[in-house]
Amino acid sequence: MLKHAVFTDRPIAPPFPEGLRTAVFGMGCFWGAERLFWQTPGVWTTAVGYAGGHTPNPSYEHVCSGATGHAEVVLVVFDPEVISYEGVLKVFWEGHDPTQGNRQGGDIGTQYRSSAYYADDAQRAAIEQTRASYEAALAGDGYGKITTEVAPLGEFYYAEDYHQQYLSDAKNPNGYCGLGGTGVSCPIGLGVTNPG
Repeated sequence: MLKHAVFTDRPIAPPFPEGLRTAVFGMGCFWGAERLFWQTPGVWTTAVGYAGGHTPNPSYEHVCSGATGHAEVVLVVFDPEVISYEGVLKVFWEGHDPTQGNRQGGDIGTQYRSSAYYADDAQRAAIEQTRASYEAALAGDGYGKITTEVAPLGEFYYAEDYHQQYLSDAKNPNGYCGLGGTGVSCPIGLGVTNPG
């Protein structure tokens, strides 16, 4: 089993310890998105891959062609006793600009779209609620509407090994990262029950 390059005693694929939850997000280039999440307290492991498209077992080159419909995504495995799903969503919303459509900064193409894939109705409801709150906050700072794709998670395809934890100290500590947020804080409700 492939081990995480930062959490070296942990796998990047199931089975994961009982009680952990998963989330899958697209935020542009998956290298920086994955690093953002592995640096988040409560996140147990991460992996990069492809989701949201129609081609089984796609390669990186195929995804970059735009022909697969897949987005570059990060799988986030988190401990809900430490961070709630809403807390994970806050990192997602604030970690990129969800108003840019099929791009993040200089990375342009459908594979770089903002996307949140849900595993169940509780996750879907949390995504929609936080999206509405964040869209209002962004509008107050002059941003347009959020363009994030919200859809049920189909198959998550793991990316090639060399992409996993690409920006880790063990691989490319000074590698390219095009990830950039808006600087606008995402309000999440206090006392909201954890749907994760």
